[in-house]
Amino acid sequence: MARRSYASFGNADYGFWYRFAAVLVKPVTTALVKPDWRGWEHLPKEGGFIAAVNHNSIIDPVVYAHWQYNSGRPPRILGKSSLFSVPFIGFMLRKTGQIPVFRESTDAAQAFRSAIDAVDRGQCVQFYPEGTLTRDPDLWPMTGKSGVARVALMTGAPVIPVAHWGAHEIIPPYGRGGSGRSRFNLFPRHRVVVAAGPAVDLSRYQGQELTAQVLRDATEDIMTAITAVLADIRGEEPPAERYDMREAARKRAAAAARRPGRARGTDENEEGVK
Repeated sequence: MARRSYASFGNADYGFWYRFAAVLVKPVTTALVKPDWRGWEHLPKEGGFIAAVNHNSIIDPVVYAHWQYNSGRPPRILGKSSLFSVPFIGFMLRKTGQIPVFRESTDAAQAFRSAIDAVDRGQCVQFYPEGTLTRDPDLWPMTGKSGVARVALMTGAPVIPVAHWGAHEIIPPYGRGGSGRSRFNLFPRHRVVVAAGPAVDLSRYQGQELTAQVLRDATEDIMTAITAVLADIRGEEPPAERYDMREAARKRAAAAARRPGRARGTDENEEGVK
């Protein structure tokens, strides 16, 4: 697909620092990636919206940002707060208006408020609803966290499902290169697909109280839409059940408790003794 000109978007505020970041980053991604960009026609031409994206490689944010930048709607990406303390990287993240996420702290709600404010001001805000790299063995999207659904239902902004596939071949998740493979496979260039699908239909939740159940259902609808886009890219059927990190952790704990030598009281830490 030909690049859409950002000149056609009245609210496409790139600014000096965004353009400067693109000058630095785009040559790097171009050197590593054979881009296959799809689905820009699904992005709103004006007004705020949310991009909900799957996550299977640590370089996903760079690849997604390149795709989103070229679409004509510059993104504001929610990223770990620790990245904002890295010299130069943190400086550039702040200058380009990215949003730090402070996990398990008194500042945790600030990212939520910043996302709502950005959407209300007509900007594109990007979420990784899974909250981390997928643990699904075949790299399908896991269960999602409810933040993206909450922002969508509070603002009424459209949620655009976005999936990418191929970056995991460059840097596999958690350094798992597999048998006979390196943790990094930078060359030759890898084909990477980034595609958007139609906006998720969340109309049945509008006007409802944002209960835990409503947020869970809306989140699942969003994850289903992302999975559908990814399934189309991969040409495969996704699993019938979505991988759930909490359920997997419970199963591991139960299995560990059943092992020989794990009788009650034999492990000091089981009883909270340090």
